[in-house]
Amino acid sequence: MLKSSSQIPLGGNIIKPGNSSEYKTGNWKTFSPVWDKDKCAQCLICPVNCPENCIPVKEGKRLETNFDFCKGCGICSQVCPFGAIHMKKCQTS
Repeated sequence: MLKSSSQIPLGGNIIKPGNSSEYKTGNWKTFSPVWDKDKCAQCLICPVNCPENCIPVKEGKRLETNFDFCKGCGICSQVCPFGAIHMKKCQTS
């Protein structure tokens, strides 16, 4: 017997706004960015280009990548004009 629309459970819906911080998705990555603070000129190109917003900035300076949400896409490494970020293969468990 087919269910009516009211009997079908919610799926794929955001029922609570602002809940993305509860879902840590950083374990999806195969590669992880490694930031060389000595090469970094604090140009802030990497945080602006990060699609996951996981490179925090405080008082005009970038901080360590938030690996709880980093997917390892490598965009930060590609846009860094100083070569201060390189991608490293993650260890498998």
